[in-house]
Amino acid sequence: MRLFAQLFFTFFKIGAFTFGGGYAMLPLIQVEVIDTYGWLTLNEFLEIIAIAEMTPGPVAINTATFVGYRTAGFFGSVAATLGVVLPSFLIILLIARLFTGLTKSSWTKGVFTGVKPAVIGLIGLALWRLGSVTLTDYKTILLFLGALCLLIKGRLHPIPVLILAGLSGLLLA
Repeated sequence: MRLFAQLFFTFFKIGAFTFGGGYAMLPLIQVEVIDTYGWLTLNEFLEIIAIAEMTPGPVAINTATFVGYRTAGFFGSVAATLGVVLPSFLIILLIARLFTGLTKSSWTKGVFTGVKPAVIGLIGLALWRLGSVTLTDYKTILLFLGALCLLIKGRLHPIPVLILAGLSGLLLA
């Protein structure tokens, strides 16, 4: 029972204090599940992120679900998923209730002016940490650069890029 509560409150904290979506949550999830609790190794975490990316739905929710499942089975996945989703749900309910006043508030605009660059920093940190473990040889670096070029210059949708990267990985491995 204690593990379920730890999963719930860990992901609740992550969900409550991370702005900017799932990618901004990844560094916090990594610190909690690897460094703080030791629930996963870095390689297991990377595998979970890869699976969470390929499955439908938000990456943070998928990651929480997979971490919970890997840590404590079905009920662990329920605890972690509820934990990461509940703060956003409660915040949206509150915002919906106060929407008109909040959108005109200079305080709200100021908060978001400060939060947006911090979110970019969190995403950059996730890229740095995951890249330093994943981009280990010229093949993985070429796959990364190829995918990046297809996404930026080719303006391809991420799904075909993931399929091409997977097929390329099969050919190169």
